[in-house]
Amino acid sequence: MKSLCIKINNNSIIKYLLDRFSLLELDNLYISSNSFKIYDNIIVHYCGNNINSFYNYTCIILTDMVLKFYEPIVLKKELNNDFFYFSSTEKDRILEICDLENSLESEFFKNKYFSIYNSFYKYLKEHHSIILNGFFNFRLKEYKEILDHILNTCINRFLIEREYFEFINILKLYINSNISKVSNLNLVYFNNKAVILDDNKQVINSRSAESLNAKFLSDITFSDNDYVLNYLLNVLPSHLTIHLPISGSEDDFINTLKLIFEDRITICNNCDICSVYKYLNFDIKT
Repeated sequence: MKSLCIKINNNSIIKYLLDRFSLLELDNLYISSNSFKIYDNIIVHYCGNNINSFYNYTCIILTDMVLKFYEPIVLKKELNNDFFYFSSTEKDRILEICDLENSLESEFFKNKYFSIYNSFYKYLKEHHSIILNGFFNFRLKEYKEILDHILNTCINRFLIEREYFEFINILKLYINSNISKVSNLNLVYFNNKAVILDDNKQVINSRSAESLNAKFLSDITFSDNDYVLNYLLNVLPSHLTIHLPISGSEDDFINTLKLIFEDRITICNNCDICSVYKYLNFDIKT
């Protein structure tokens, strides 16, 4: 028989643990709770023979509990203490990025999950009672280091995102304060490649150094799509039709164009241009 006493004084956590243990399909498992002066105790008795399953289920429940109840508090505390210079809105966005990075498939999530799980497993093999607050504060050093790394990574991604949108806003101001040089252009896009067409459906060479100012290109490195964006920012079309011959081909580049040019853009995926380029070998110099 294995008995475990879980000590905690948080009603939400107590309810969560009692609900999770009550759902376990494990024979010879008995659960009770008692209130004492300092802690409420959840008592778990297992009288079956599959002790490894009991340890496994218990560690999964306790690990999920840490992620649900303790982790959000720790992240907010670290943001407020170490990154106090961010606004409340910026902190909320950083936490959203943390949630995205913590998807079940991510390496971040797997690393921290198994770190918590293994810490609980080693402890429960040798002890019959656990004070959850004390365990979290003193037994999860590796997990906290992983969490610090996740938070710093997400802050860096937030800073990149913020710089990106600041750049977008600058370009929008530039567009709105300058006169368009052409009325209409077509942009055909799929497989991460773009071709610009004029009103006569003739391909425009966006790489032509003679015909455009390269001030919007990076001085380090640039891709074919950077040339295309640079060309569009130089000619500032009054209207841009983006043709997406293949469904679902919108990506970061197209989303960036939509953010920059806003209501000047129309998305098309079913016209004669789309039909032609859908079946062409898209190996055209842009």
